[in-house]
Amino acid sequence: MSHRTRWLVSPPLTPQADQALAEFPPLLRQLLFNRGYAAPAEARAFLQAATTFDSSPFQLKDMERVVERLRRAVAAGEPVAIYGDYDVDGVTATALLVQTLRGLGGNVRPYIPNRFDEGYGLNVEALEALAAEGIKVVVSVDCGIRSPAEAERARTLGLDLIVTDHHHPAEELPPAYAIINPKQPGDAYPDKDLAGVGVAYKIAQALLDGEARSDFLDSLLDLVALGTVADLAPLTGENRSLVRRGLTQMRTTRRQGLFSLANVAGISLAAVHATHIGFMLGPRLNAAGRLESALAAYELLTTDQVTRAGELAVKLDQQNRERQALTRRIQAEAEALALAEDPEALLLFAVHPDFNPGVVGLAAARLVETHYRPAVVGQVGEEFTRCSCRSIPEFHITEALDACRDLLVRHGGHAAAAGFTVRNENLDELKSRLRAIAAERLGRLDLRPTLAADAEVSLADLHPALLRDLDLLQPTGYGNPEAVFVTRRVQVKSSRAVGADGQHLKLTVSDGRLTFDAIGFRLGHWQSSLPPRLDLLYTFETNVYNGRIALQLNLKDIKPAGEPD
Repeated sequence: MSHRTRWLVSPPLTPQADQALAEFPPLLRQLLFNRGYAAPAEARAFLQAATTFDSSPFQLKDMERVVERLRRAVAAGEPVAIYGDYDVDGVTATALLVQTLRGLGGNVRPYIPNRFDEGYGLNVEALEALAAEGIKVVVSVDCGIRSPAEAERARTLGLDLIVTDHHHPAEELPPAYAIINPKQPGDAYPDKDLAGVGVAYKIAQALLDGEARSDFLDSLLDLVALGTVADLAPLTGENRSLVRRGLTQMRTTRRQGLFSLANVAGISLAAVHATHIGFMLGPRLNAAGRLESALAAYELLTTDQVTRAGELAVKLDQQNRERQALTRRIQAEAEALALAEDPEALLLFAVHPDFNPGVVGLAAARLVETHYRPAVVGQVGEEFTRCSCRSIPEFHITEALDACRDLLVRHGGHAAAAGFTVRNENLDELKSRLRAIAAERLGRLDLRPTLAADAEVSLADLHPALLRDLDLLQPTGYGNPEAVFVTRRVQVKSSRAVGADGQHLKLTVSDGRLTFDAIGFRLGHWQSSLPPRLDLLYTFETNVYNGRIALQLNLKDIKPAGEPD
């Protein structure tokens, strides 16, 4: 099998940085240097997950106006609706603000749109229904920044719409009562990378400013950690601080739903890390909104009834299994459609009336992982086609959509992920234009994924003390990757394919003196063609199995020893 990836091992740190960081163990110095920390004070702040700037919520534009309006609504008993998105970020942000306003005595209710009936974000019909039931203030969370028409309708309905979001705004801001978004023009807040739930937490901080409610604010941090990690917000700056504190809160949480969810996921909250959120808790919370309604996830996070929490956790676990099977099927069908149309396409594009809109983004992500090309997957409706997009670092997908905005009903997203709605009559023209943009920007590039490694080490460097140093890097994830190492020319002592359909690879490797177990997820295809000696690219971890703790290499890639990186 040909080796498709490119390895990039960081160069050794400079003598100056080595001397400046002398208070830290040698390998930790390299890890700090690779992450941009070459001064002792900055390195200590990073390891302590301390923010190095003023994080007062009142630096966010319109915050004083928002606090005044919400406090007035609480005092007068005016009904308030928190209007969230149906992903984990939106659900946690909704729960956070509902609990905050209720804690202040407010009359507040959640509203999370149904993905299948209403689509993403604010919609006019929902605003009209909320106004009809007597709602006076609507606070959007994790959505709304690209909804000018909906904001105008809220105004005509007599609703005070407060838009809180973290997505990039368009040139035209919605005509809302107030907007909280660190990315909007003229906003002075120093950290622009907060997730939607992070923005909601800043509102909670501002609402409780001057009150001795630090315990209550701390109790919300488990929600902040869940939403921030699940939404792939960068784990740097304030997010890093919030998530580390949130993980600490999760380990002693009183939130009954989290206990039940962790139980069905087979993890111990006492030892929870960001990875558990990204791969085990987050997908189960997301499954509700992907297959049915996100209200089940919201209820799980807010209920204090043990029996109900258990029922909801089991339901989300089952929905997650259904979601996994559905994703695999749609991925295969989308791949067949896209490649049949153009096997050499630099942008994969597949739409079909039978595709479930709840999992098209996951299918697109799998296509990107398999083919290393931007991918668009969507569901064709009677009038409109709604698509999710995933991309590669070489191609900013939202900028590409911006160039096609004249064909789109709505769109939005980030560099790596986006979504859009297009009228069916414009679908073919949109596909042609996106592929032309991809051909222009990607046509001359050698498109292969690059796997970065922090250092080349020997097996002798892998000892328990290193694990304690690696733990200082937590939380790791998007924007703050786990430490990755390369070890050369290890001997394969034993190997076997494990897991469903032999998807994964289990190895025992040795350098002649030391022997380690290794697991390679989705590397099972190597089993039939393993050379006797390998170069390994991996993370170093502990593996707990049947109460036994062992050191283990978690393989990210392998190649025959001596093959160029």
